[in-house]
Amino acid sequence: MSAGLGIGGSPRRNGNWDTLLDNVLQGARDAGTATETIQLREHSVQSCIGCERCRRDLRCTGPQDDMQVIYPKLEQCKGPVAVSPLHGYTVSALMKAFLDRLYCHYDFAEPRPGPVASGLAGQERKAVIVVVGEQDTYELGGMESTLVILRRNLDTLCFEIVFELPVLGAFERGHVLKQPEVLAAAEEWGATLAHAV
Repeated sequence: MSAGLGIGGSPRRNGNWDTLLDNVLQGARDAGTATETIQLREHSVQSCIGCERCRRDLRCTGPQDDMQVIYPKLEQCKGPVAVSPLHGYTVSALMKAFLDRLYCHYDFAEPRPGPVASGLAGQERKAVIVVVGEQDTYELGGMESTLVILRRNLDTLCFEIVFELPVLGAFERGHVLKQPEVLAAAEEWGATLAHAV
């Protein structure tokens, strides 16, 4: 299995979120881990259509798009880094579509509704979450709820969250470049992720 897979959820290039993703992955590389980046904006990822065929087929056989390329990368990764800007009090539309399409990795008990398990369980997978928002407080911008959304999705799939990095007050392009402590924290947790996997 590979170790570090960066998943960028911003539609804008070279923003604060890209910088932070690069720094987390740099920390992982400095710790001796190979990394790869998937920028969702560069891929066609359709929304989940709720066809439920994945429950029968044990893989997504609904929308045929770039998720068919992304799935194997995620399945072979022990340490993803999910980075999203805060859009409308939640994750970006790109990140939401990606998270919804991970539904095919859920194992459901019958009859429904029932408990859910993860088809990726038992492999000691870890993850880092980064959310970037322009508001200065958790409450105003929806930072807390956005972290919960990322955390719950990855946790349900049995990725242990080793660190969450909420970055507040970052609106202008390049804002995080003026926050060396944030960049240092990103690299540190990239290294921590690498050692954890």
